[in-house]
Amino acid sequence: MNDAELRIRELLAFLYGKEGSRVWQALRPKLEAFRRRHPEPSETPPAPKERLSERDAFLITYGDQITEPGRAPLQTLADFLDHWVKDAIGGVHLLPFFPYSSDDGFAVVDHRQVDPRLGSWADVEALARKRRLMVDAVINHVSSQHPWFEAFKQGKAPYRDYFIVTTPKANLSKVVRPRTSPLLTPVETAQGTQYVWTTFSADQIDLNYKNPQVLLEIIDLLLFYVAHGAQVLRLDAVAYLWKEPNTPCIHLPQTHALVKLFRAVLDVVAPGVLLITETNVPHQENIQYFGDGGDEAQLVYNFALPPLVLHAFRTGSARKLTKWAQTLKAPPACSFFNFLASHDGIGLLPARGILLDDEIKELVKITKEHGGLVSYRTGPDGSKEPYELNITFYDALNDPRAPDDQRDIRRFLAAQAIMLSLAGVPGIYVHSLLGSRNCRKCVQKTGRARSINREKFQRQDLEAELTDGASRRARVFQGYLKLLKVRQEHPAFHPFGKQHILHVDEGTFALMREAPDGSETLLALIDVSGR
Repeated sequence: MNDAELRIRELLAFLYGKEGSRVWQALRPKLEAFRRRHPEPSETPPAPKERLSERDAFLITYGDQITEPGRAPLQTLADFLDHWVKDAIGGVHLLPFFPYSSDDGFAVVDHRQVDPRLGSWADVEALARKRRLMVDAVINHVSSQHPWFEAFKQGKAPYRDYFIVTTPKANLSKVVRPRTSPLLTPVETAQGTQYVWTTFSADQIDLNYKNPQVLLEIIDLLLFYVAHGAQVLRLDAVAYLWKEPNTPCIHLPQTHALVKLFRAVLDVVAPGVLLITETNVPHQENIQYFGDGGDEAQLVYNFALPPLVLHAFRTGSARKLTKWAQTLKAPPACSFFNFLASHDGIGLLPARGILLDDEIKELVKITKEHGGLVSYRTGPDGSKEPYELNITFYDALNDPRAPDDQRDIRRFLAAQAIMLSLAGVPGIYVHSLLGSRNCRKCVQKTGRARSINREKFQRQDLEAELTDGASRRARVFQGYLKLLKVRQEHPAFHPFGKQHILHVDEGTFALMREAPDGSETLLALIDVSGR
């Protein structure tokens, strides 16, 4: 038995006690069968420090982000990337591309099918052959229309225990909430009305990981994604996986054990596949998902970066951004996933404890003034508190009421330069690459605040803008590609290269980067003051 298999057995014993041995007996043949069917992922991978380089970056995009008549959107996306982006961005985080019932893909109806409106597994695999593919593993919950939940409502085995059932009288006051919707949702079942756990919405039913059969199903699913070309697995909403009465039900030891278990499974059958955790929480809680550097995620979202960069440009002062960045340290062979925008909004929780309450209120104020929206969550005392800014990053930085393209584009690209210069792997949201503005008509269409930053494109219209060199989109796009090219040409920007955050003056964010082999040192200076 190798070290990874020993870790799996120990983790199963921690999670399930004496039953852990039985779970291992069920899991072991699954791993052996996967290695027989798919020997390539289990072959000797590159050394951990060679799995990422300064050439790595990921485009965050929906499968139907760009469409054209008579063609599967996934094929259109691949063709657009080949023609326009080329090798400037070598990875793609493909947001959930499965059949779904709500939340733009995150209420998954069938985790093993590609939404036929987008294309097929052949299209996903074709994309993965040309670019490093990050697949969303939406494993905290399933859609209320998922076959497992339909079977649960009918009282069928084994699905009766796949979900968390409790009573409204239970003391759930300590549970940390990311939403204002009810935590429990009543459902009519063959056993009568039952209350199921719904962390995110009534249409997203949380899975019960206390049932080891659920764990085995999810491990099967992760390996299924690897078999179809996934090189990075994004663990969505992973902080909430395990629930215990009379606890906050976030970041529990069992949750970390599950992440460690997924990592150990991949170390056995696909050691080159990376894990990334999505945990929109305060910074010190977020970085716990690195574990000891060798047992949990290799990549962790740098959630505090977007609000701190926005604060720096809003105030013209890099002081707080600099002070925080001086604390950034990832374990060896691990890396931050640096980003400024995503399909979600700009999270405020990660900035708490770094920015003062009044400074966070100022970000809320400027978001509203710039045509954005604000999402709320239920706080510990039951009150509503701002959770997320819903706005494109371009409009968060620049006032749409007084546009000045020359100034605004330079300001926007300067913010992106901070993200691209920091040690880590860049995650570039498609609407940042394309310099998108707020889409209020998208909000009116869906009624959801996050839609403001989720506009979709017709290929013909988008390419017409990109071909017009004077357009805002074309200028942002070409400026962004230039930044990426510079980054790729310099080994000092390697994710594992040394980083020294410097204090130059109030209005400048400054850092020194050094190549891992010491062959190159670069100084990056970014003005946040508008001078």
